[in-house]
Order: sequence, then structure tokens, then C-alpha cells
Amino acid sequence: MTTDLDQLRTDLLASIDAAGSLDALDAVRVHALGKQGAVTGLLKTLGAMSPEERQATGPRIHSLREAVTEAIAARKATMERDALDARLAGETLDMTLPVDLPATGGVHPVSQVMDELAEIFADLGFAVATGPEIEDDWHNFSALNIPETHPARAMHDTFYVEPNTTDREIVDKWWNGPNMVLRTHTSPVQIRAMKAAGGTKPVRIIAPGRTYRSDSDATHTPMFHQVEGLVIDKGITMGHLKWTLETFLKAFFERDDIVLRLRPSYFPFTEPSAEVDVGFSIVNGKRVIGGAEGWMEVLGSGMVHRKVIAAGGYDPDEWQGFAFGCGIDRLAMLKYGMDDLRAFFDGDLRWLKHYGFGALDVPTLSGGVGA
Repeated sequence: MTTDLDQLRTDLLASIDAAGSLDALDAVRVHALGKQGAVTGLLKTLGAMSPEERQATGPRIHSLREAVTEAIAARKATMERDALDARLAGETLDMTLPVDLPATGGVHPVSQVMDELAEIFADLGFAVATGPEIEDDWHNFSALNIPETHPARAMHDTFYVEPNTTDREIVDKWWNGPNMVLRTHTSPVQIRAMKAAGGTKPVRIIAPGRTYRSDSDATHTPMFHQVEGLVIDKGITMGHLKWTLETFLKAFFERDDIVLRLRPSYFPFTEPSAEVDVGFSIVNGKRVIGGAEGWMEVLGSGMVHRKVIAAGGYDPDEWQGFAFGCGIDRLAMLKYGMDDLRAFFDGDLRWLKHYGFGALDVPTLSGGVGA
């Protein structure tokens, strides 16, 4: 029995070493360790042996099985490594060649609309102005003639900012000064632009940017985008305001049948004030800007209040102006057919692939501001 086991071990190990492929090696495995294999057959004989025979022969049979199993695993690992080395040696990849893959991502509709607004108003002589998103109470409210008791100042509408420090000196210097808020509109930029002009030069700006209010539903989000427009000069009238808005909306929606309706309204920073409605038509059950089958509010406007002109450093007896503001997100929804404002901020690449714009879709008045 001992001689037979030694010979079987020698034969099996030689067959494993001689296997030239994984299929040949698997055949040796089945021959030795399969249900009808040589080693498996020897293991089945242990039950019929006497205790003395089992004690003497059992460890040798188990040792044979372990030796064959380890030899098969080692040979398989060697063959797989050799196959991988041969494959790597035979394959080359030139990393200097360009990969022809479609571009991923895209320009967000809000960014695209901001570019469209800048293109349109640049043609009308407006500059783009920016300001801080964390504003002091004076620029955000007081300078815009918003009284202390106005609901817009309430905590449930405005995000007030607390100092991010425990340093008493910094807190006393900063927090005991003006209250700081996340700006609720881009109107503070109007004040900053007038201050920068020194009260002696005409001002013609738009101020696009992020704003913050405590609100969230299908058409409102806590952070949204707004554009303000401001003109300060001598001899400015409501006629200038209406012409500017009409020209802007015709260029933005790329239609000549844009009809506007100005309704009297109230804003603390303008007097007189007007809500601006644009006419729409029903096409295939949906509202389409253009025509006059119905009216839809798109922005607020008015002549700049005397107190706001004075807060900007101008003499309201010599200088007049108009201002207007609207939501950029809402303009994008109306022009490009989105139904839910919350999807603007979900970061879903499928949504962006459908509604987004290519990097080369640069808006121009000659080629059309829309893609």
C-alpha cells in the first residue's frame, strides 16, 4: 500500500507539472480528486479498514490529497500569471493618442441664461455688476427703503448670519455692528454701483447672482438666481423702462409678438412701481410666451425711489432712474420648458444631459441667444 501511494503521488505530481493548459490541468484534477478520482477512491476505502489500518494509512492518503490539491493550485497560478504576462507583452496602448469619446456634462441652463442676459444687455449698453452674497442689513434693507417692520426682514423669510468665532474681540467688533444676512435679492448691488459711481456719473448695470430666502416648493428654492437692472441718469421716465423691458424680452424669447402689460404695484425701493406681465398663447395644451391669449407675471419694476437714489449718493432732484428684477431660474423654466425648479439643484446628469447646453453654445444676438 505504501509503495502504491508513493507511486500514485509521483505520477499525479508529474501529470500536474506536464499539463500544458488549464484544460489539461483540470483533467488531472478530475482524475485525481473528482467523484470517481484516484485519491477520492482511496478516501472511500478508509471506512472498511480496521482502526489500526486506518491509523496507519489514513494520514498518508490525506497527505496525498493535500499535496495534489496544493500542486494543482500552484500550477494554475503559474499558468495564469504566464498567460497574463504574455498578454501584456503582446498588447500595447499608446497613451499619446486622443480618445474619441463624447464630452460628458454640459452647461447648466441657469449659466446659459446668465450668458444670454449679459449678451442682450451688453448690446443695450449695460455693464454686469456683482456684489457680496453675505450682506449687511443696511445694503440689503435700509438703503433700499425697506422699513424695520417690513415682513421681508422677518427671520422666517431671511437667513441671518451669526459670527463663526468665539473670539470676544472679533464678536464685539463684528456682531455689535450691522446685522449680516444672506442677501435676499441682488438689489444691494444697485446701491454699491451708485456709490462706486460717486453720485456724478450715469449708471447702467445688470446684477445677476445667487440670492437666498427661506422658501421651498416646485417653484421656489432656498437658494435661487436673480437678475436686477438699474439705470440712473437725468431725464429718465417710465417710457424708457417699458422700451428696455420690451426689447429685452423680445431678444430673450426670440419672438417679435411679445406683448407687455404693466400693472400698478408696490415695492419699497421704487415709486411708482409696476408688475410686468407678458402675453402667452396656448400651444398643444401648454403656455408659450408670445401673443395675448393670457397674461403671465415675469418681473417687477418701477422708477427708483428718491430715498434709494439719495442712499446711493445722488441728488434725487437732478437724477432719476428705473430698476427691474426677475428670477433667472424662472426665465429658464419659461424659455426651455422645465416644470419643477427643484430639479435645477438635484445634480442629476440625466436632467443636465437633456436640458443642458454644450460648451460652444455661446449666445450671440446675430446667431440667436438661444441654442
